[in-house]
Amino acid sequence: MAKVSVYLNFPGTCESAFLFYRSIFGGEFSFPFSRFSDMPEGELSEEVKQQIMHVSLPILGGFELMGSDAPEELGFAARPGTMTHLNLETDTRAEADRLFAALSENATVEQELQEMFWGDYYGALTDQFGIQWMFNCASKE
Repeated sequence: MAKVSVYLNFPGTCESAFLFYRSIFGGEFSFPFSRFSDMPEGELSEEVKQQIMHVSLPILGGFELMGSDAPEELGFAARPGTMTHLNLETDTRAEADRLFAALSENATVEQELQEMFWGDYYGALTDQFGIQWMFNCASKE
């Protein structure tokens, strides 16, 4: 089933933030901390390798709060106003393609939709109004 979640970026404080959120909302991580050291490629500093690449925590009513650190070493910059994305998890790649194409009108595409090392179809863009969108589809269709 398709869903929407909020994706938060942090300047190296993702793990602390999500441990804090879990202390408030309770429960278990639906996707535990994965680190940049889990990436299959690239030379990273030891500091960045220990930062969080992805985590997900259910909070209320089936809503997922997701997050990662945004290391400048990898070309990111987590600053107020750039730390939140709307994450669209589509049922099909065709739906991801349709939404990506429509939202990319006059947009800045950060990552074209493509198969990623974690096995999903993923892309990201900032639309013409400055809203950041992520697209993730687990389906192979």
